[in-house]
Amino acid sequence: MDRKMFFLDMDGTTLRDDKSIPEENIEAIQAALALGNFITIATGRTYVSMQPLIRKLGMQREGCFLIACNGALLYDLKTGEILYERNLPDAYAAYLFAEAEKYDLYMQSFDGSGFLARQVCPEAELYTRTSFLNYRIVPDLCHLEKYNTPKVMLISVDDRAALQKFQDDHRAWENGRCISFFTSPQYLEYCPAGCTKASGIPFFEQRFGIAHENTIAVGDEENDLPMIQAAGIGIAMKNAGENIRKYADEVTERDNNHGGVADVIRRYM
Repeated sequence: MDRKMFFLDMDGTTLRDDKSIPEENIEAIQAALALGNFITIATGRTYVSMQPLIRKLGMQREGCFLIACNGALLYDLKTGEILYERNLPDAYAAYLFAEAEKYDLYMQSFDGSGFLARQVCPEAELYTRTSFLNYRIVPDLCHLEKYNTPKVMLISVDDRAALQKFQDDHRAWENGRCISFFTSPQYLEYCPAGCTKASGIPFFEQRFGIAHENTIAVGDEENDLPMIQAAGIGIAMKNAGENIRKYADEVTERDNNHGGVADVIRRYM
């Protein structure tokens, strides 16, 4: 049997809108692993944030991997070993924090255990509820010399247009330095140049000798698009926007709230 590797986004794909996991998704993942296939979670979340979900999915075992922080970190989930790691250069993080302050926008960075915020605020509370991460208050966060962060994130609770303007105004600066994308209407993320969820596909193809046509990626958001386009088979969720669906090879018949991922795994495993 030709072993396949599934690259599965989390939010809006494997998870329901309320962040729970459909039982049939768990069953399908376990069935695929039992047949010798590989499962890689590809997410903007951090390794620590993913731990409760990894346990619920039963993925602390052979053949399970994690692409975290939109491609800046790759992990073996059986051993916890970091297979690849990149941070956003400190100078770029410092520039983005200074710019966010000018635009009066909230921005946060990340460390090994959670995320850093300047103060308690609705944006930090929103992120901690959805990410399962705690945060640490660093009042001078905009003026650090060392960030050591894989990414930075701007958050607006109810004003995507403000985030969009920030992204548009900094496109020219961004070129060659880093990459930005929305991971939800509230979240705009900046990652190291070249770091996307797609970067894990050639890494694992080479590591395990997987034929390109046997890589299957499933996602729903803007940060999933490079992965969907780079995989042998790129699949958009039914609940994805038209700007994502039009680039996919297929669109699922069921959405994230009704086990769309399970359908994909059963069909291809």
